[in-house]
Amino acid sequence: MSIEAKKLELMNLLLQTQEERVLAKLKKVFEEEETDWWSEISEEEREEIETGLSQADAGDLIPYAEVKKHFDKWR
Repeated sequence: MSIEAKKLELMNLLLQTQEERVLAKLKKVFEEEETDWWSEISEEEREEIETGLSQADAGDLIPYAEVKKHFDKWR
């Protein structure tokens, strides 16, 4: 059975049910599956992002044109 067929089957079951507890369980499954990318990255990556945000807040920025020149050499 394809993923699309499974989705259609589940949608049909969802539309037919009148059971609040079934809907609550299904909602809980989806909530548990939601992942926050922040919690999935390493501590080092989080620190680098925080450093970058602090630098940006302080106005310590590099103009886009300068950054573009730096990376154009790899094209």
